[in-house]
Amino acid sequence: MAELRHSSSSPGSRATSSPRKRDEDASPLVHDHIPQDDDDDHPRHSLRDRDRSFWSQIHSFFPFFNDDPRDSQHASRILLLLILFIAIIGLISIFSILHRLNSPYLCKKDGIVLHCPRVKENPSLWKNPFSATTSWKPCAERRVSGIPDLPPENETSGYIFIHAEGGLNQQRIAICNAVAVAKIMNATLILPVLKQDQIWKDQTKFEDIFDVDHFIDYLKNDVRIVLDIPEWFTDKSELFTSIRWTVKNIPKYAPAQFYIDNVLPRIKEKRIMVLKPFVDRLGYDNVPPEINRLRCWVNYHALKFLPEIEQMADLLVSRMRNRTGSPNPYMALHLRFEKGMVGLSFCDFVGTTEEKDRMSEYRKKEWPRRYKNGSHLWQLALQKRKEGRCPLEPGEVAVILRTMGYPKETQIYVASGQVYGGQNQMAPLRNMFPNLVTKEELASKEEVAVFRKHVTSLAALDFLVCLKSDVFVMTHGGNFAKLIIGARRYMGHRQKSIKPDKGLMSKSFGDPYMGWATFVEDVVVTHQTRTGLPEATFPNYDLWENPLTPCMCKA
Repeated sequence: MAELRHSSSSPGSRATSSPRKRDEDASPLVHDHIPQDDDDDHPRHSLRDRDRSFWSQIHSFFPFFNDDPRDSQHASRILLLLILFIAIIGLISIFSILHRLNSPYLCKKDGIVLHCPRVKENPSLWKNPFSATTSWKPCAERRVSGIPDLPPENETSGYIFIHAEGGLNQQRIAICNAVAVAKIMNATLILPVLKQDQIWKDQTKFEDIFDVDHFIDYLKNDVRIVLDIPEWFTDKSELFTSIRWTVKNIPKYAPAQFYIDNVLPRIKEKRIMVLKPFVDRLGYDNVPPEINRLRCWVNYHALKFLPEIEQMADLLVSRMRNRTGSPNPYMALHLRFEKGMVGLSFCDFVGTTEEKDRMSEYRKKEWPRRYKNGSHLWQLALQKRKEGRCPLEPGEVAVILRTMGYPKETQIYVASGQVYGGQNQMAPLRNMFPNLVTKEELASKEEVAVFRKHVTSLAALDFLVCLKSDVFVMTHGGNFAKLIIGARRYMGHRQKSIKPDKGLMSKSFGDPYMGWATFVEDVVVTHQTRTGLPEATFPNYDLWENPLTPCMCKA
């Protein structure tokens, strides 16, 4: 991979003369040519005569230089002051240059460390410059006609129960979908169970993360929610294992009509049914608008973290804003470069031969059907990188942020798991942005220990600190980033959210002939409109990342 080359010339630079000509013009060893008369009667001027001629010129320019000792003493003082003045000006200029060049920034491109010139800080770095150009506002709370009132308890069609799988954010989406499905079928929802995640090994319950009373009370006019399985149901131990109580054939992104035609009859027959799996089992553009609005209502208003989580997150936000002793903005960076993500991406990354061999063995073990014999993976990795489907490395993120104009002093909160490659992989990012911290560095061990018993609550802290940041930067896809960007859009899209164009970045990072100035221009121009504004919806759009319609309305 080639190194990012600096431009060899700058606008306004003068053309340089040849080395020989330059030496003739500037060398102190070459004396001015003195014309000589061929007539021997005219002797050559002596060095003393030339000195006298020089001082005569000085006298002509500065009349106070004369033979009078008093005037000479006065002239010496003036000359000394003049020299002192010139020296002070020179020192000021030197310090100014040193200040501009202070703390060189190290960038990494294709694995090569280089010096990145400073980029002038733009005043719009810490706000969304285009937020005033739109007049969209949140309106999921607004009740509209078309959504039926809640029927009496004994008139609902039955009970549905789900296991919310995955991490915190995947569980959040499942909960929102469960409420929507209950509304579609006029069913009673049993409080969802947060299924133990096989990666995090977490045993967190709904009530360990979310405010249950607020959740039920907020939705009481839309969906009936109960805390537990009804007492009349005697097969509780078999509810999730018996096929007769389970609906398992729900397709991904199913339309609302599928539930009415295929699930509702079974609920009416059995009175209680488990829906599993329940990940992305409800579509976006094939359900009524009022159902989508209800999902936003759940996501942005009904699902609220416990007060102690909210308070700790506010404390971390306050510490981020006051780390320098005075109020300052901060950036939240969702760095998705954990071993699992790197492995699952099947992309190629900078590293030693030993690291690449270990990653190959890891992929072969975890995803044997995709790995096969590994012969096709190199071409696959190249194609995915061109399409912008590979996670950004920490060093690549550093170069992009530097190019956008964020200074070395930028305060950055990192929401991430264990970064693959450890400190070596993080070094370029830390070198360029040393004011980079995690929640473990912001909080004391005692403060963090309170939340360690539930891994999901640690993820909730990251979620809230990122949500409230002045600038949020995502480096790869995923439910965490989608929900953060969607919530910031919903709250008024004044907070800046940066979603890097990874396809363009891949092309630019791999271009050996692209100069720094061209690279800067490409990055800045491309990302001017990638700041988290609501976007027009399209078929199969993602409601969680872009809740424009029907969850937002024109002011």
